[in-house]
Formats: sequence, structure tokens, C-alpha cells
Amino acid sequence: MKRIVALSLLLLLALLLAACGAPAADSGAAADSGESASSAAPDAGEVASRQLRVSFSWPTFIDPAVGSDFSSGSALVNLYDTLVFPNPDGTISPWLAESWETSDDGLTWTFHLRQDVQFHDGSNLTASDVAYSFNRLQTIGEGYGYMFSGVDGANAVDDYTVEFTLAEPSGLFLPSLVRLYILNEDLVRANTAAEGSYGDNGDFGKDWLLTNDAGSGPYKVANFQLEEFLLMEKFDGWWGDFVENAPDQVRFIATTEAATVRTLMSNGELEISDQWQSINALENLGELEGVEIAALPSFTEFYFMLNTRLAPLDDVHCRRAMAYAFDYDTAVSLEWPGTQQSQGPVPRALGGHNPDVMTFSMDLDKAAEELAQCQYADELDQYPVEIHWISEVPDEEKFALLFQANMAEIGIPVEVVSTPWLSVVENTSAQETSPHIVTIYVSADLPEAGPILKQRYHSDTAATWSQNEWLLDEELDAAIDDSLTTIDQAERFAKYAEIQDQIAEEAPSLFIYDQVQKHAYQDYVDWPAVSGDASPLNGYFLYAANIGVHQ
Repeated sequence: MKRIVALSLLLLLALLLAACGAPAADSGAAADSGESASSAAPDAGEVASRQLRVSFSWPTFIDPAVGSDFSSGSALVNLYDTLVFPNPDGTISPWLAESWETSDDGLTWTFHLRQDVQFHDGSNLTASDVAYSFNRLQTIGEGYGYMFSGVDGANAVDDYTVEFTLAEPSGLFLPSLVRLYILNEDLVRANTAAEGSYGDNGDFGKDWLLTNDAGSGPYKVANFQLEEFLLMEKFDGWWGDFVENAPDQVRFIATTEAATVRTLMSNGELEISDQWQSINALENLGELEGVEIAALPSFTEFYFMLNTRLAPLDDVHCRRAMAYAFDYDTAVSLEWPGTQQSQGPVPRALGGHNPDVMTFSMDLDKAAEELAQCQYADELDQYPVEIHWISEVPDEEKFALLFQANMAEIGIPVEVVSTPWLSVVENTSAQETSPHIVTIYVSADLPEAGPILKQRYHSDTAATWSQNEWLLDEELDAAIDDSLTTIDQAERFAKYAEIQDQIAEEAPSLFIYDQVQKHAYQDYVDWPAVSGDASPLNGYFLYAANIGVHQ
């Protein structure tokens, strides 16, 4: 086995706290063989001298108001620019915004933009584009839209000054702007269908943005074949700086199939693997000449999401019985060395994580005590539980099977169901179609606990893939909203801790482990993530402008 590159989670946490996080797991149509995957190869005229090719799960949404999972986030950071940029230590730097100031009451933020930024079509980026991008994101309300629910709106003061008005002061508004990707307003309007769900804005350009970009980022869409590949090429008019030997083309290939990934990697046709390869597959990849394995810290937690509106999981005692009956030690042993059991609903690497939160461990006596208090205790055979695992992430099946075996010990019948990612996204969008349990990886969108608490348990995000719990708890919603508007960090973190305690007691999820993100990569790739020089925020590990390819 070749050497394994790993970073210290404790070091990352220290950096974050000093400065003061699928993916979610995403997946989709996987190629069945090396031959089918290579069908995504460019035409002869498209071949670049320097390529970065990455295997990916599906689907990938490149509309900034829609995409938010790992695949989509990795595409968005390359296609679009933001007002500020995340640093590896958890801080942010000016980006499209050169400077900014706030009003005394903290409700008005004014940003002054660079004046040398061009969109991919050659037009200039202005404050109107920023205001349009924000208002579009907030109106559509998908993707990262949940992060800006406390903002009343944005407007252009002049060509290079944009103003945001907040309903309440927020300590997270500024870092949240790393998720506001700026669109070319004129281009989107020119490609907006008149018929749609957004009144005078028709479809808001959503159909066109399914396969096209309207950004100013370091790369632009060259070819996007849904369920096959996304091909991006370097934008020579980008205002920023590429590292030496940055790729001329970046190709996301839609496959996580182990044999295909191995074939591509061994043939030198893949630079970085997806993160969903099994332990055995990674070990095999690590034996290939010139291939290394990177084990990277992340802001990601692996959960079993329990539908609290569906019997028997609508009874907290049944949920707590499950939480006590699960074998966490065995689950962690099935993962990469160094993986740790989760402590509550927030990854421990995030600022504001509560290290004292009540943490379940396997205890069959306590499981039996809880089950005896469940209203369904005498008729469990009438309420079989389905656990859906993501079929494009093979390793998830073993955790579902472990759960099935553990639940059998306390008399809860469980059926294990393999489900494609796209079906999970569709099913969890409505309470009526959400299954009993979904296994899921969810990544924090900011390096603090608050945003992932809202993403996972707030009513505003209930009808999304990142929440199958359907808590719909107004008091919890109010507590989360209050914490996010608290300016003082110590006070904000204390509120986060109380919320984590409340959620843990309700056991709406099984908190399995904090993920170590694993990739195979070619040793001719100078990948900043391996040395800790890339932000662990979802997507930024694959910011291609900073990746050197020395083929």
C-alpha cells in the first residue's frame, strides 16, 4: 500500500476556533464499464494539453439557486465568483468585493466591487448582477437560499456598489456570502422562459441554467451531457490568478463504479477519484503505480435520518430504543482508520460544537427500557421499518445491514432498500413520499454549527434531501433562528450547545460518524487539499484554479 496522506482534525478545529464544515452524499447514474465512462471523452478538437479529470456522483446542478450537494458545490465554485472567499483557517478574504462597511445597527451592509471583472461572455460584472443574483436565490429558495432567510433584499446603489438590508443583525451574514454565486443578469434574462413558477420572471432561467453557466469564475462550461460528464474549460478573461500548471480543462465524469474508476486511474485517464469509493476499492487503487490516497478532514457527518412523522418512528421512545440498540463501535470500525463516532447532530470540527452533548452508545438494556415505553411495543411486526441507502455509494449498504441486524435483537423488523440518489432527492421533497430512514452524508456550508443545524432540522429545509426527519417544530425553529442572529460569538455558541442537547434528546437521527473524506489521486497532481491549503467547505477542495497538474 502506498503512503496515506492525512490531516489532523484536531489541528483543523484549533484553527477554526482561533479564527472564530454525498456531502452530503450525492450520487447518480454510474457508468457500467471503463468503455462507457470513456464515452465522455472530448472530441479531438477539444483535447487540452492539461486536464483535471474527476469521477463524480450524479446529479450535478450548476444553477447557483439550485445546487448545494458535493458534486454541485464543486462545480459552482469553479464556474462562479463570490463577494468573499473562504480561507483554509476558517477566515474569509475579499474577492469580488474589495471592501465593505456596516451601519451602526448592523442592518445595512454596503459592498464596493472590483471594476475589472468580466463574465464568460465578455460583459462587465456590476452591482446590478449581484443584486439580481441574491434576489433570484432568495425567491427560488432552493440550494443555499436557506442561509439568507434573515435578509430583506439587495439593491445596486451604483454600478459598483451594492447594498444588503437585513431584518436583524447577524454574525453569519458575511461568511454566508461565500455561497452567493454571482450570475450575469442580462444573460439569464435573455434565456428565461416566459412560462414558469415565478410570475413575471417566468422560469427564472432554471431550464437554461441546467446545462449552461452565466458566471465569471475561473472556468466556464464547454460541454455538459447530463448523466455523463461536465466539461469545463479555463476562462482566459478571469480577473484572478491561476497557479502554475492549472488545468486547461476540468472534467467531472459521472461514475462512482469501482471497476470503472480503477480502469481510468490505471490508464492515467483520471486524476482524482470521487469520495464514495469503498475501503477495499481505495486500498486497491493505492496499489497502482503513481496513485496516492488522501484522507482529508471535513465538516461532514454521516446520519441515519429518521422520519418522525411515520410510525413507529413518530414515537420518541422507539427512536431512542433504536439509538441505544445500534452498534456504533462496529460501524466506526467499518470505516477508514481514524474515523470517530459522531457526538450529536453537529460534526465535532465545527465551531460551536457541543462536546458535552448526550451521546448514545450501544446498550441493549436501555434499548429495551425505551422500547417498553413505545406505543407500538406490542405490535412492532405491523410496522416494518425501511432503511434506504444510496445505491451509488456501495459502502452505505454495510451500515444499513448492521442496523438491520441490531434492530432484530430488540424485535424491530427492518427492510434494507437500495435507492438511487435521484430517487432519494425526489422522495424526501415531500412528507408523503419520505421513507422511514435514509442514510446520508451532510456537509456544513459554513465552519460553524448554526448553519448545519438549520439545514438539518429547521422547518424551512424540511422538504429537501438534507432532512428526512420532518421535525416541523416551531420552538426549535425559533431557537435556531435566534442563535443565527446572535452577534456575540460566545453567546451564539452557547445557544448552539443548547439546541444540540435538545435535538439529541429527541433522537430524530442516529449520529453515526464524522467523515474522513477519502480520494485516490495521481501523484503528478499538486492538490492543495492534501497539504491543508484549501478550505474544507463543501466544494472548495476541488477549486481547480489552485490545483497544478504536472503531467
